[in-house]
Amino acid sequence: MGQLFRRMSIVLAIAIATFGISPLRAAEPVDLLLVLAADVSRSIDSQKFQLQREGYAAALANPRVLEAIQSGRRGRIGVLFLEWSGLGNQKVVIDWMLIDGPNAAQSFGDRLLESPRSFADRTSISGGIDAAVAQLARTPFSADRRTIDVSGDGTNNAGRDVGQARDEALALGISINGLVILSETPLPWNPEHTNPPGGLAKYYRDNVIGGPGSFVLEAKDFSSFGEAIVKKMIAEIADASSRSRMHSSFTGALAQP
Repeated sequence: MGQLFRRMSIVLAIAIATFGISPLRAAEPVDLLLVLAADVSRSIDSQKFQLQREGYAAALANPRVLEAIQSGRRGRIGVLFLEWSGLGNQKVVIDWMLIDGPNAAQSFGDRLLESPRSFADRTSISGGIDAAVAQLARTPFSADRRTIDVSGDGTNNAGRDVGQARDEALALGISINGLVILSETPLPWNPEHTNPPGGLAKYYRDNVIGGPGSFVLEAKDFSSFGEAIVKKMIAEIADASSRSRMHSSFTGALAQP
């Protein structure tokens, strides 16, 4: 038995040296796994696209967000940025990164701003959720909390039923929050896509979000989008007790005119 073990060790060492194969390592623990899933469908014009990219880059490096990250038990989170559009059109723009301070946050933001746009197709929120779930399954980090942060400006009009995708993610213990980008002028060819009955925030509440303390925030213009992302990320990063309190405050803020 000892001789067999020594032979296996030699074979493993040769494989590592020859092919770069590494022994399995335990996943690094973080306080939160966060997938930022951004809509880049046709209804997202160049202005909205830049709004999302610049908003997320600035929010992650915001002192209040960094304070929330560093106040966690481990002081770090794992973040991945995903863009999604129509059926089958989902792309990881920035793969899993450990964010534990301003340098990592700045690096994430710089890479995000330098990356080209991925798609300009239909709107498959369900495809975006499914892609985010798949990325959470392959993360090199581990966390008790896993959240998908979906931002978009329209209803699901491609792929499978978004409610089914949401329910399957929730069954895995994944929470989903939403940030809707409001459109003052409905699309001439499909007005209910960006302006559904009751409003896009209601559509997201009914069909997209879910999980303990889940919420939807609205972005009405450039200035409100940046602040909404900051608030949203702080709430997502906060621990369970703080999250409940912050969710109540956000709900009250959204109810104000």
